[in-house]
Amino acid sequence: MSSAEGLLSARPAASKPTAPLGRRDWLEAGQRLLLVSGVGGLKLRALAGSLGISTGSFYHHFSDFDAYLVALAKYYSGEQLAANIAAVLREAHTPYDRIVRASQVAREVALPELMVAMRAWARRDARVAPEVRALEQGLMDFLARCFVELGFQHDQALVRAFVMLSAASSEVALPPGDKHRLGESIIDLVCDGAPAL
Repeated sequence: MSSAEGLLSARPAASKPTAPLGRRDWLEAGQRLLLVSGVGGLKLRALAGSLGISTGSFYHHFSDFDAYLVALAKYYSGEQLAANIAAVLREAHTPYDRIVRASQVAREVALPELMVAMRAWARRDARVAPEVRALEQGLMDFLARCFVELGFQHDQALVRAFVMLSAASSEVALPPGDKHRLGESIIDLVCDGAPAL
């Protein structure tokens, strides 16, 4: 599955999968459940039900549910982040285009909503907090590099990356209007005055 197909391209609940499920299927099902039900809804039966299978195959990939929760948190900040950044780098060749594509991929995979859910989970589970920080730092570093390549000084690039990331994952109610257009306006704002544009 490409990063663009994203997090929300779930298998229909209770339908039998046509191919054997892998570790990633279980992890992405956990993310979908986290988005819908919060950390309190992360239960093995609910996960298996959302995938349309029994709980037995879970143990082919994870030793127990605690190990699954740790893997879920690490997937968020590791493999999934790396895959999304790699896709952006493959698909967009200029710094500006990478910023725009990163924003699109984030929306496609419901990253803003997932960041809010992961932060809520991190407040309840100390094992999750480092993974939330790692994802945020990884995104900040990626965006700051793009802004530096646009000609901004490093400190200016960091501020722009911070503004973009904060706006994307804010829990503040959005102003009325088109959410997509708001995202474009934020990109226009943080890229304004770029020496290399």
